[in-house]
Amino acid sequence: MTRGTHTLTLDQGTLDVTVDLHGEQGHPFLLLHGGGGPQTVTPFAALLAGQRPARVFTPVHPGFDGTLRPEWLTDVTTLAQVYAHLLDVLDLRDVCVVGNSIGGWTAAELAALGSDRISSVVLVNAVGVEVPGHPVADIFSLTPVELSRLSFHDPSKSRFDPGAPTEAQRAVMAANRAALQVYSGPHAMADPTLTGRLAEVTHPTLVAWGASDRVVDAGYGRAYAGAVPGAEFRLLEGTGHLPQSETPEQLLPVVWDFADSHATHRPRR
Repeated sequence: MTRGTHTLTLDQGTLDVTVDLHGEQGHPFLLLHGGGGPQTVTPFAALLAGQRPARVFTPVHPGFDGTLRPEWLTDVTTLAQVYAHLLDVLDLRDVCVVGNSIGGWTAAELAALGSDRISSVVLVNAVGVEVPGHPVADIFSLTPVELSRLSFHDPSKSRFDPGAPTEAQRAVMAANRAALQVYSGPHAMADPTLTGRLAEVTHPTLVAWGASDRVVDAGYGRAYAGAVPGAEFRLLEGTGHLPQSETPEQLLPVVWDFADSHATHRPRR
């Protein structure tokens, strides 16, 4: 893994984005983490790059893991604009964008922007839309242990350590939580206008869903897929809100096969 920092200039202002890269050649992936931070996707990025011809770029959402979030970056729509510009700066093409949870919301917003650098989109237990009868759990009212029980098919696979965190770990966790609250906005992990934008998405889209997710249930996932023209829905048994963490070997071929089937150039293993 190599880490770099890219300075981006948008209409709103300038910011630095930290990006980890796994793999040196092959199909490019932009892998977007959820509220748990980049550690929820880093092992999967290494697995994907290790088992397939893939270059996996995993940015850290500004405000997470000690990075700075500029005051003007306050919503997922703008975060998606940041990553669209990042693709330009990196000069990546034929990109498969994969996002989990709020990273999935960001991936959906990226798809709605319609960048011609993107060839496919995979939303993994994404949030961001409003679905009557299928509310997103109020994660900010939950303890880490309670959230783990809702997130995992088998909570014993959670990486959460119930032991006392260090002062540095507590500071990072608090900063991550504060950044997540800013990005999630006032509508309980949703933007009421997103569904309308998804109707204009033209990128091939797969919505993959852990069947045991109790943060956002499978009915919510099916509605998400229904909002994107032509989107596929794939239910993943025996896993929850974080398939890339709980059952990475199950998720990997799902992501790879979809990305490969829609690639402009198809590198083979």
